[in-house]
Amino acid sequence: MRKFKFFTNFDAEEKWLNDMARQGCRLTRKTMLGYEFEPGKPDQATIKIDYRPFKNREDFEDYRALFEDSGWEHIAGTKSSGYQYFRKANRQGSEEIFSDVDSKAGRYKRLSDMWATLAMTFVPILAALISTGAIDAGVLLDPQSLYYTPGLWELQGADFWRAFLFETPFALFRGLTLLVLPVMTVLYLYFAIQANLWYKKTIQGGSFRR
Repeated sequence: MRKFKFFTNFDAEEKWLNDMARQGCRLTRKTMLGYEFEPGKPDQATIKIDYRPFKNREDFEDYRALFEDSGWEHIAGTKSSGYQYFRKANRQGSEEIFSDVDSKAGRYKRLSDMWATLAMTFVPILAALISTGAIDAGVLLDPQSLYYTPGLWELQGADFWRAFLFETPFALFRGLTLLVLPVMTVLYLYFAIQANLWYKKTIQGGSFRR
């Protein structure tokens, strides 16, 4: 079973995953677009999340072993995914996977840095495309320029609607193509800011609400 969700707050994500476990849905995999579950018995699970990507397999395995020794089973996440999911394996395990507030807040800092890095990689590409005219911001003020049919706007009646409806899907595709990089850059910056806010609030021991 797949569920499509996106969270900017680890506490809210953990609560949702714990609720899913209580409904008999066992997390098996986290993807870019959501989560994969397999059916099982309702489980009063305690699931916690860390964000930590690794450059090599050895460090990743050492990381997993460290948590397993503390009573936490690694249930989802890969060496390069960043998102790591743990389930409390026994009652003797600690209630938290983090030893202090700084380490708990650190996952938000790493997540914020990741989103900011992604956004910054798009900025020079976006600037180059705008400066060379490959992306024309003026089309947002003049959507008619996305239609290439000669004399389209001088046509009337059935001839106009036939040509307009035929080209509209192509015009929409051109417009969406122009917006992909700007929209992705803004989204990544927004996610970076959100993660940084959560980092500061976790450090301060307060709460931040969207």
